[in-house]
Amino acid sequence: MLNFLKQTVLKKIMMLSIILMTGCATTAQNERVAKIDPFEPMNRAVFTFNEKADDYVIKPLAEAYKFVLPEFVRTGVTNFFSNINDVLIAANNLLQGKPTDAASDIGRFLINSTIGVLGLFDVATDMGLDKNREDFGQTLGVWGISDGPYVVLPFFGASNIRDTVGLVVDIETDFMINTNKLNSDEKIAVNALRVINRRADLLDAGQLLEDAAFDKYSFVRDGYLQRRRSQIYDGNPPPLKEED
Repeated sequence: MLNFLKQTVLKKIMMLSIILMTGCATTAQNERVAKIDPFEPMNRAVFTFNEKADDYVIKPLAEAYKFVLPEFVRTGVTNFFSNINDVLIAANNLLQGKPTDAASDIGRFLINSTIGVLGLFDVATDMGLDKNREDFGQTLGVWGISDGPYVVLPFFGASNIRDTVGLVVDIETDFMINTNKLNSDEKIAVNALRVINRRADLLDAGQLLEDAAFDKYSFVRDGYLQRRRSQIYDGNPPPLKEED
């Protein structure tokens, strides 16, 4: 009888400890979310809008595009837009104090624009000049500007205050948006092609996300923040303060 009472008391103590620890973990998680995502209700509303726009417009167009055009054509389109972007990537690498990477970006652009037939073929990668991915939001991060609160932008998706400022600069310096070589209708057509082609490239990844995420919003938010932190520190970020 005494042993039974001892076992019962121990079980209750263990259950109480688990409840307390779970409560503490939940409180800590809620505090973390409140800090990084203070606009969560609004962000979730914009996230839902973006999902609906993708489900009913962008994704069907991307699926039709992928169905109609063979892979080598779609790869050529991807390479073409990627090649133009190498110029802006080089500029951001210079601003971040990485002249070697900037020289590699310019080398990629020159090789792919000539030997690669206006960038349709990625010859530079085969020659050992790997693709870098830099934008002005990353440049601001390298300069020490903090993320700011997490935000979800209409159509553009996951971002934060710093990266939103960076996005404005990226748009203002985007050749395909601001070029005088094309009229307004041609600009719309070219940039629509860029968006649809990009979405077609991400169709498989989108399905994996649908299958894996219990709360898709939180999954995208946490993945975005971790990815951006890794990009700013070139894949080797220091420990977060909570981890010290």
